[in-house]
Amino acid sequence: MSDQHPATGRSYCCQPSAADIATAADQPSQPSSRSKGGNSNDPALAAGVELTRGYSVIRLLDRSRNLEVYEVWSQERECRCVAKTVRRSRQHHRRLVARVLNEGRYLESFTHPHLVRAYETIELPTAILILEALPGQTLDHLIDTIRRPIPARSIGILGLHLCSAIQYLHRHNVLHLDLKPSNIICSQGLAKILDLSLAGPPRSVDPGCGTKGYLPPEHARGGMTTTAADVWGIGIVLYETATGQRPFAHEEPRHQHPQLTTRAPCVRTRRPRLPRCLSTIIDSCLEPDPPNRPTVAQVTSTLSEVVPNSIGPQRPAVV
Repeated sequence: MSDQHPATGRSYCCQPSAADIATAADQPSQPSSRSKGGNSNDPALAAGVELTRGYSVIRLLDRSRNLEVYEVWSQERECRCVAKTVRRSRQHHRRLVARVLNEGRYLESFTHPHLVRAYETIELPTAILILEALPGQTLDHLIDTIRRPIPARSIGILGLHLCSAIQYLHRHNVLHLDLKPSNIICSQGLAKILDLSLAGPPRSVDPGCGTKGYLPPEHARGGMTTTAADVWGIGIVLYETATGQRPFAHEEPRHQHPQLTTRAPCVRTRRPRLPRCLSTIIDSCLEPDPPNRPTVAQVTSTLSEVVPNSIGPQRPAVV
């Protein structure tokens, strides 16, 4: 497996030479194919520019309407890191700044093998979250590029890793609320959750809170959210991993959510040979009514049956 950056699936070496940095500084930064929201009055920072004290830009990795993600060189740590920050044109939006700072506080305080590690959260002059750079590939990149069905055992191990991280968050009274393949990196036999920007305690959410196509019905309509929302997230990630398809179309108009009116097609309609115990637990995670979904502990118990003899050197198999 090649080394890939979590935000884009691009290859990179863990330690750059001086020549690498000099070469990058001579070339314009290129956003990933997913980047959007270009604005000639708000250009991305060029390679070699100091993002903040002690961190120099190597290249732009990803850009959305609100955020930018850079690969940076840390002078103190002598390694590459990932820097997530609010775009300069959006820094007056206090809610966006608060989300970055909140995510940083969570990730700095949490220690779990299936959560990305934060090194530092910088508040001034602008909010910047410094994260570890991970070798590996995002799950959505793997789903798009692997030309064969992902083995049931690998799906089971992936699910166990996600359940482990989510149970850890829930124990700290934190819901993730945005599980999806692009927020998960498969790195050296481990699945790691990358993005906690929507994380927080159980609360009422606005309609459409999260990523379209992955929302549980209760988020699509808005209202109180519970741990069941993360069970839905685990289920929808495993569904897409098993079938290569999302259960719900995301091309619908912005305020239309098919999960409000239809159930997800059963996994075995799209992958008939998937073990029944695995398909059943995935389908149950996608129950429209939150009380009808299993708990994370119940999902863990079922997935453990899919991955027998899971303790030992043969365990790492993600994906």
